[in-house]
Amino acid sequence: MNSTVTTPDVIEADAVIIGAGPVGLFQVFELGLLEIKAHVIDSLGAVGGQCVELYPDKPIYDIPAVPSCTGQELTDNLLKQIEPFDPTFHLGQEVTKVERRADGRFDVETSIGTRFITKTIFIAAGVGSFQARTIKVDGIEAFEGTQLHYKVKDPAIFEGKNLVICGGGDSALDWALNFVGKAESVVLLHRREEFRAAPASVAKMKALCDEYEMQLIIGQATGFESKDGQLSELKVTGADGVTRRVPLDMLLVFFGLSPKLGPIAEWGLDIERRQLKVMNTEKFETNVPGIFAVGDINTYPGKKKLILSGFHEAALAAFGAAPYIFPDKKIHMQYTTTSPKLHKVLGVETPVFD
Repeated sequence: MNSTVTTPDVIEADAVIIGAGPVGLFQVFELGLLEIKAHVIDSLGAVGGQCVELYPDKPIYDIPAVPSCTGQELTDNLLKQIEPFDPTFHLGQEVTKVERRADGRFDVETSIGTRFITKTIFIAAGVGSFQARTIKVDGIEAFEGTQLHYKVKDPAIFEGKNLVICGGGDSALDWALNFVGKAESVVLLHRREEFRAAPASVAKMKALCDEYEMQLIIGQATGFESKDGQLSELKVTGADGVTRRVPLDMLLVFFGLSPKLGPIAEWGLDIERRQLKVMNTEKFETNVPGIFAVGDINTYPGKKKLILSGFHEAALAAFGAAPYIFPDKKIHMQYTTTSPKLHKVLGVETPVFD
């Protein structure tokens, strides 16, 4: 066993991973191949990170050997892949404290008081802790979670409803196009004529407006009306200064995210434009020995914010961390295709070739 509980309230571990998105989950796998058990901490209540939180049903096309999968499918497959390594998840809590101990290990504590002593830390926190940018209309927050939504968890609840969708980026356009023909009506509200979304999506949206399948309104939400405790109308002020009332059942707002490093900024790590600098691309270690940064949270020359890049970083970070965990053990490169040792670790039979 590489992880033991020494007292009722302190967990002694070899590796703590901060972030349970795709890269954090794959970090579990790469550590597992080296027989390192991981504890995974995430501020969200479920694994999957942004993939599940923001676009669980949106297709991803650039995962090697997987022509297309949704964010939820990618997460489910990664969870299946790491099952042999039995990671421990600590969800719904944020890491608030990281301090170096005299023995070279780290004290780690979370927002709900979970405490660890760990030899290594892997920060796979994406853009950090993030929150949706909210709509600035006094009092409208009372409808959040019932009629006001900042993400789509269950598309079915919006079908047959009169929808107003706010935003000019990919999320707003994607969902507006998705709900045409499923919702009773779709109104896209954006503050200006220019959009940040993919040109093809903008062109398709405008074509649907020309066909009266949906409506585009240029303006800003400035108020609302309610009836019997329900949001009934959104007040929209256009560039002409005229305020119009738009009836609705549901309001979806996609103004993007406000990423914040949060407590990470206080841990003595080199930070550049809200990202963690790594010392080299050999092992993706930060300026603090024993702390590694993988995925969108890190930066280095040539960095590309792609999931597949994060997978590569996780593999090298695992090898970079091994000497801290097994200082007297020489780590040999092995292949899952042919290594009986890795087959044993993975719980699979070694194939016999004639």
